[in-house]
Amino acid sequence: EARKYAATVGLLPRAQYQRGLELGCSIGVLTAKLAKICNSLTAVDTSQRALAIARQRCLESHVAFVHAHLPDGAWGVPFDLLVLSEILYFLKPDAIQRLAKRLTHHSERDAHIVLAHWTGKTDYPLSANAAIGLLRSSMPVSVLEEIAHPKYRLELWRVH
Repeated sequence: EARKYAATVGLLPRAQYQRGLELGCSIGVLTAKLAKICNSLTAVDTSQRALAIARQRCLESHVAFVHAHLPDGAWGVPFDLLVLSEILYFLKPDAIQRLAKRLTHHSERDAHIVLAHWTGKTDYPLSANAAIGLLRSSMPVSVLEEIAHPKYRLELWRVH
């Protein structure tokens, strides 16, 4: 996991972002890394327990935690960095399409989107490849980089 988080952050082309959004922050391990490169960071998760742990891990005042069930939730202003790690395959296709509309609405032009998803077999509604493909086809993005690791898939997109 530590290598995947390092690769996720290492994929980002900018050293600093104004406003970041992390969907599926879990217990805040990646959140802590993102907090170092974002002037403001909104971290979202569906689990209150995970958010409580994340809050203890990330005490920085510029990190806000939001409890929400995706694709819903109040995220705030447009973002120049959006991070989706290990969440898309939990959503059904219609929820991914709704999420795509919301992400498009909450993204600044030329914002970066980074996705990191495990590619092994699951019993989730979609595979990582299917979920990522559906999101990509539902948003005005271009793919800047794709990394197919034996255990996970990383992608970097730019919003048009």
